[in-house]
Amino acid sequence: MQMTVRDAARALSVAEKTVYRWIQSGGLPAYRVAGQYRINRAMLFDWATSKRINFTMDSDAEEPAVAPLPGLGLALQNGGIHYRVSGDTKENVLLSVVNLLKLPDQVDRSFLYEALLARERLQSTGVGDGIALPHVRNPAVLDITTPLVCLCFLEAPVEFGALDGKPVRILFLPISPTVRIHLHLLSRISFALRNPAFKSLITNEGRRDEIIAAAQALDPESD
Repeated sequence: MQMTVRDAARALSVAEKTVYRWIQSGGLPAYRVAGQYRINRAMLFDWATSKRINFTMDSDAEEPAVAPLPGLGLALQNGGIHYRVSGDTKENVLLSVVNLLKLPDQVDRSFLYEALLARERLQSTGVGDGIALPHVRNPAVLDITTPLVCLCFLEAPVEFGALDGKPVRILFLPISPTVRIHLHLLSRISFALRNPAFKSLITNEGRRDEIIAAAQALDPESD
């Protein structure tokens, strides 16, 4: 999606003259079409993330003060569990995963893919022991209402730049409508992976029903 300077200013919550200054300084990537600047939304997201500048779209700028927090079990049901996911590089694997996601038609999958790559360029989401948690840095850029977690078992391990140096073969990808839910799901995944029984089930590529039941058993009743 291509954005005008006005669109970019709204997304970054700054004045238009600030966007022009960033463009002219050579930092913010933009190009001219018929004398007007145009900015690729994914590139703007990548640039803003690298500069630690908040990025929001108008439709998602207001986050509800109170939103229900889903359990990991329900989020996995919503997102799906997939086996033998193809890809021989991190980029190819993420593309395969994005194409598997159960997303509304209005979600721009190509933008989501580029946003995931932008996050990986900042720092690998490989958390160790062959597991990665790829996610967008700012969930507000995605137009969804139902939170989900997609779990993928790869056909072959892939180098992910994880801190422990081990290739990745298991991915948990959370997709959330708000920052609050996004952080909650990341927390629930991390908590579940610290449980020996759940970790063993994941490591051994357990059945879908077993994994969902194990996740539900670990979810607080309040979820």
